[in-house]
Amino acid sequence: MADSRTADFRCGYVAIAGRPNVGKSTLLNRLVGERISITSKKAQTTRHRVTGIVTAPDAQILFVDTPGFQTKHGSRLNDRMNRAVTQCLSDVDAALVVIEAGRTTDADRAVIRLLPKGAAALVALNKLDRLKDHDALLPQMAELASLFPFAAIVPVSAEKGREFAALLAEVRALLPVGDAIFAEDEITDRDERFLAAEFVREKIFRLLGEEVPYATTVTIERYEHEGDLRRINATIHVDRENQRAILLGTGGAKMKEIASAARSDMERLFGGKVYLEVFVRVARGWADDDAQLKRFGY
Repeated sequence: MADSRTADFRCGYVAIAGRPNVGKSTLLNRLVGERISITSKKAQTTRHRVTGIVTAPDAQILFVDTPGFQTKHGSRLNDRMNRAVTQCLSDVDAALVVIEAGRTTDADRAVIRLLPKGAAALVALNKLDRLKDHDALLPQMAELASLFPFAAIVPVSAEKGREFAALLAEVRALLPVGDAIFAEDEITDRDERFLAAEFVREKIFRLLGEEVPYATTVTIERYEHEGDLRRINATIHVDRENQRAILLGTGGAKMKEIASAARSDMERLFGGKVYLEVFVRVARGWADDDAQLKRFGY
């Protein structure tokens, strides 16, 4: 361990949990300082557990971004995502529940009920920058305190990066004393192959309408790293043929836009040139097919 670290250095895993679209991934990216978890304005963009590593002189906090817990839509994919949230909350040292500042919904309360009895947990009241009347926080904080014995309730703005020092201090206090697990310069436990697939999937969520993104998943068929050049072949799997046509667009224009945007993000994070080819294939009923879900890494 480096000499600059304190004698009571702490290290542990912290699950970031919440209903869909409360800003969990944006919060993780801000905390880490890099875009390692994909985001969009659509709910449930995140489907996999992604760990972001924040290393400071007195702690290494391993934030685990989880899918948004939801009960509205039923599919085998959503069932697996909900199970991943529940399992994660049982595996970690602490939980950070993200709730929108100014309003607590039934979906938020459902997430709180998932917390194991006696769990070390705190709340981040996110999107503080959008709340005009900060007095609205007082009754919300009182209700949350009645629902679970949270160690702290911290208003933050993931979008603006506000109040992070207070949040990190409260998180650190919940972690056990122990050595760092990862090197100081590591920011995630996920490899470039995984991140490449996620960047493609993010662009689908951002550049297409409401239906198609939820019917797609992405796999990496080829990943070659030669010096500073990466050659990547990605396949977007869709549920129906008409979704394939929407993804391609007229003359392939939409697919070119998706690939170009994804490639730019890869080059920025990976620090080198990326040659990206993207294909679209139909995999009917994949989101309700256990065999296909397993093949696609769910």
